Amino acid sequence: MRISARTQYALRAAAELAAAPPGPVPAERIASSQDIPRRFLDNILLQLRRAGLIESQRGPEGGYWLARPATEITLADVILVVEGVPSHSERFPGVAGPLAEVWSALRTFENETLTEITLAHIATGSLPPLTAPPL
Repeated sequence: MRISARTQYALRAAAELAAAPPGPVPAERIASSQDIPRRFLDNILLQLRRAGLIESQRGPEGGYWLARPATEITLADVILVVEGVPSHSERFPGVAGPLAEVWSALRTFENETLTEITLAHIATGSLPPLTAPPL
């Protein structure tokens, strides 16, 4: 799985919001603490807000916060907003045919892992046990 810089930034920003105390977090604070270019971050935050994962408030006391508890937002939720739904229907000719099954198993494992891990897991550093699937 290849994770784009945009997706990595979105996950880092979401984790920063999950770890923050209650109340709005200014975009500038997220950008500086996660070393994310501010203009890039603004676009990501807009995308996450439009998807309903975060909320915002304008003004001097404004900022961003998670729309739901961090325990209810998975890494897959954030990735889906940024990357969209992947389309995979691979078929390989001849002896390479079984590779499609291997890639499918890997995608299934990735999806299961990303839907199991929440922003709360990341913010608290308490990842659930992760095991690789049998092939």
